[in-house]
Amino acid sequence: MTMKKITVLLLAMLLCLTALTACGDSKNDDLSAVKKAKKIIIGVTEYDPMNYKEGDKWVGFDTEYAEAVCEKLGIKAEFQVIDWKKKEALLKAGNIDCIWNGLTVTEDRKQNMDFSTTYLMNKQVVVINKKDADKYTSAESLSGAMLSAEAESAGETAIKADGNLSKSNYTASEKQMDALTQLLAGNYDAVVLDYTLAKANCGEGDYANLMIVESIQLTNEEYAIGFRPDSNLTAEINKITAELVKDGTLKKIAEKYDLVELYDEANK
Repeated sequence: MTMKKITVLLLAMLLCLTALTACGDSKNDDLSAVKKAKKIIIGVTEYDPMNYKEGDKWVGFDTEYAEAVCEKLGIKAEFQVIDWKKKEALLKAGNIDCIWNGLTVTEDRKQNMDFSTTYLMNKQVVVINKKDADKYTSAESLSGAMLSAEAESAGETAIKADGNLSKSNYTASEKQMDALTQLLAGNYDAVVLDYTLAKANCGEGDYANLMIVESIQLTNEEYAIGFRPDSNLTAEINKITAELVKDGTLKKIAEKYDLVELYDEANK
């Protein structure tokens, strides 16, 4: 073999090694992308107390948390209402940069996205009309009842996983608030919702006649932000979150939205 051929072969091997190394260290450079765009597009659904509107203004725990992070990044938070059933597809396609909306960490979701550090604890709860307080006191008492939860939600998963609730007459709702409204109208006997939403709404205003069934214990959960797999936004936002925890900013937001108990449990 001539020296020229040896040199060409060595160069080819070096290029292959460089390519393999680059692939091994590859990351989705979403951080540079959002800084260049000067905004991050956040997929949400509207629900109190995480992300909701007062007039034209977005408010809520996740809203203010995102805005605090974005201030440190020097960018704006842009909230985009999404179809919750399509959240993974929208994230993968790049229509949104992350999901920051009381997103429950599950093993199935870990296959399609990266998660930030846990920032709030949550659980699924059963909500009924107060007039049925003596009738529905256990999961067993709801076997055969008319139940609803948001489609593709942790509430729907909890119903399917429970031996008694799975025997109910179940109908999926488009949104958690839709399920709550239909319960109030008498179209369901009970609904399964995030504790954060149920706590903020039940017994108040239009939902004064609704209550959480405290005796029914369902799944405990963790809330985290969802990113594209291998996104370098995950580590950056985790770093900023740690700063917001340390300086007390995030706890103040939790206090504002009556979520200190769930915040403390996640950060103990």
